[in-house]
Amino acid sequence: MRKAVGLAVLATLAFGCGSAGGGTATGLKGKVMRGPTQPVCRISEPCEEPARGVRLVFYRSGKVVARATTNQKGWYRVTLRPGRYAVSTSNPRVARNFSPKAATVPKSGVKRQDFDIDTGIR
Repeated sequence: MRKAVGLAVLATLAFGCGSAGGGTATGLKGKVMRGPTQPVCRISEPCEEPARGVRLVFYRSGKVVARATTNQKGWYRVTLRPGRYAVSTSNPRVARNFSPKAATVPKSGVKRQDFDIDTGIR
């Protein structure tokens, strides 16, 4: 009997938690690029490249709420609640040349938000 009651409680919790979210995941995804990669850009050669291994930090009300790291091709994905977030990187040298510095997560779905890092090469 005790085992049956335990299973019933576990099943109730599992079904309750599953429906509590009640929607699709929200968040951001996109690509982080860095450039220029050379002092003189030519039409036939790319002048920017994917920013690999960049750690993005998402803040809300001054508190870190999430982090995401770009892959080898510069792509990231992060789950966040709807609303506006300040965005930076964990590297202070990169952070000052990072843009945009804010992003808004929609009420439903995952929004594409790309970021750029200005290398300062001129």
